[in-house]
Amino acid sequence: MSKSIPDLEAYLLAELGTALTGSSVSHEELTLNAHAEQIVKILTFLRDDSQCRFETLIDICGVDYPGRARRFDVVYHLLSMRENMRLRVKVKVEEGGAVPSVVDVYPAANWNEREAFDMFGILFSGHPDLRRILTDYGFEGHPLRKDFPLSGHVQCRYDEEQRRVIYEPVSLTQEFRNFDNLSPWEGAKYVLDEADKKEGEAG
Repeated sequence: MSKSIPDLEAYLLAELGTALTGSSVSHEELTLNAHAEQIVKILTFLRDDSQCRFETLIDICGVDYPGRARRFDVVYHLLSMRENMRLRVKVKVEEGGAVPSVVDVYPAANWNEREAFDMFGILFSGHPDLRRILTDYGFEGHPLRKDFPLSGHVQCRYDEEQRRVIYEPVSLTQEFRNFDNLSPWEGAKYVLDEADKKEGEAG
């Protein structure tokens, strides 16, 4: 490795200045915290600077913190094959807010930004084609948000009479599933009381 992590951290804090809000090192990887509106400038510098050369975008992902004012983190994972180093850049964005698209910096960001939009509802301003990429047409909600129901809103099945796939509301026997082997939860016509359970456990 031609540059140590502390050296790189000090260099980037000096060069990028107020575009960053801080930095940290964890698991031998450097994380830069940045202002969302500066992300294009920061990633362009990281790609082009001769001391960095982070020319490969590995991934862009979202993280949901529902109780926070700026609810989402957008995390950029970069790789410098020349320096044999990895780097993480994080920005925060509120629900309904937008982060500038970095497709012009890293063309590979196109599908990654679409996935973050699809799964979290994070908007990327200036994206050339921001639409869903993993969920179906007409899908409601964003599945990786922490307030999205585990069962989803609809279920699909093949209908023999209509000879096509249909969507219908999810139907659960009970809202909360407490797995009790002595009182089957799904479709049970009875519930054992405590005395019957103790008798079953003894027998």
